[in-house]
Amino acid sequence: QVQLEDSGGGLVLAGDSLTLSCAVSGSTLSSYSMAWFRAAPGKEREFVAAIGWNGGRISYADSVKGRFTISRDNAKNTASLEMNTLKPEDTAVYYCAAQVNGSAYPINKDYGIEYWGKGTLVTVSS
Repeated sequence: QVQLEDSGGGLVLAGDSLTLSCAVSGSTLSSYSMAWFRAAPGKEREFVAAIGWNGGRISYADSVKGRFTISRDNAKNTASLEMNTLKPEDTAVYYCAAQVNGSAYPINKDYGIEYWGKGTLVTVSS
C-alpha cells in the first residue's frame, strides 16, 4: 500500500519562504511521477507543480512559476516543494500526489493521480 505523508506547512508572512516535503512509503519513488496540488479555502483543488520519475518533465502552474521549485530524491523516497516569495493568495492546503509511470492521464489533473497525501496547511499572512 503506497502512502504519501506531506509535511512542512505553517504560518508565514508575505515574502517568506517555506519548503514542503513528501515522504513516500510502501513503494519505490522512481515508479511515480510526483506532483503538488493545493486547495484554497472555498475553492477547488488546483495543480501547482509536477516532476517526472527521473527528475525531468518539470511543469508549474503559471501562478507559481519563478517562485516555486519542485524536486525529488529517489534514493530517499522524498519529494519537495520549495516556495519562495509567498503571497497571501498562496494560502491553501497543499497535497502531495503520485502518478504511476506510464499513466495515460495528465498529471496536472485530479483524475490523473493515483495516490494522495492528506495535505499540509500553508497560511500566508499579509
